[in-house]
Amino acid sequence: MSENNNQYATNIKGKKGLRRIFNAYGYSLAGLKAACSESGFRQLLLLNSVLIVLVFVLDFGMLTRMVLIMASFLSWIVELFNTAIEAAVDHTSLAKHPLAKRAKDTASAAQLLTMLLLAILWLLALWRDYLVNWF
Repeated sequence: MSENNNQYATNIKGKKGLRRIFNAYGYSLAGLKAACSESGFRQLLLLNSVLIVLVFVLDFGMLTRMVLIMASFLSWIVELFNTAIEAAVDHTSLAKHPLAKRAKDTASAAQLLTMLLLAILWLLALWRDYLVNWF
């Protein structure tokens, strides 16, 4: 059994050059497709798509635009990790376990902090470029 596992791993991991890059690209697309089946990821996709459009509609400087776009991508990345952790935990066992709960809760907390960062950055950008003149 161990011999079959090693041979399988060698076949999968043994790709080099362009073949490895094409395989990695395919795995990444499959991951994005799987994430899009999650309603939380679709909601973030919609929210951040709107925010990225707003970045170019509003008269922000280039640095502000870059920071806001990075924050949007960061929230997508953290949600992908969150989804991956939930899938791995659920694959291991669907039984209630304190460590499984901790893994899922901490991944969710990471997303909460990312969304808080996104909100703070947007508020600061809007305050500096638009709202400060009102007060």
